[in-house]
Amino acid sequence: MKLGIISGSHRPDSQSGKVGRYIRHTLLERKLCDDVWFLDLGKDPLPLWEEGVWDADDARWQAILDPLRTALHSCDGFILIAPEWHGMAPAALKNFLLLWTAGGELAHKPGLIVTVSGSIGGSYPVAELRMSGYKNNRLCFIPEHLIVRNVNGVFNEDESDNDQDPHTYHRDRLIYCLELLREYALALRQVRASGKGALDVYPSGM
Repeated sequence: MKLGIISGSHRPDSQSGKVGRYIRHTLLERKLCDDVWFLDLGKDPLPLWEEGVWDADDARWQAILDPLRTALHSCDGFILIAPEWHGMAPAALKNFLLLWTAGGELAHKPGLIVTVSGSIGGSYPVAELRMSGYKNNRLCFIPEHLIVRNVNGVFNEDESDNDQDPHTYHRDRLIYCLELLREYALALRQVRASGKGALDVYPSGM
């Protein structure tokens, strides 16, 4: 079992990246998967989508996408981390989702949405991703999600930096979500193996 984490913040030193590292540690510590692939879009940004993505002869795009394709295909499920900026999911994360279509890199694999807010927000990116984030890439967002509110006081490596009650609540809720994600990842292997989700006939969602 291998799970992928995508931190969608543009900032190289972000709270979303911090949350992603905490999630990676939790997955491995609790033995919920054998390996974790972690992409931090603040540290490793991707170019904005343009039509060269579809051109197999575009050496620039293929050099960028081929290693990512390999990594994504190897994952059984994903955790998408989205800070709430102006009530929206950040452009880097939406751009990432635009890149994957008929290749099936994300298709029929479970996705857990984790949103991040410095205060009491965080709900708008959940709604945005659920509305449109799956359409052509066929990522299957699971019913549960996690909103990490007042993020500065939780999931810190130094326990003394955590506000204990919120940290404990978010930690326990995260474990619940990750255990459920694992079960979906196991179950959806059968869907992919059935061949019924082949993308050659209908490469784009309706």
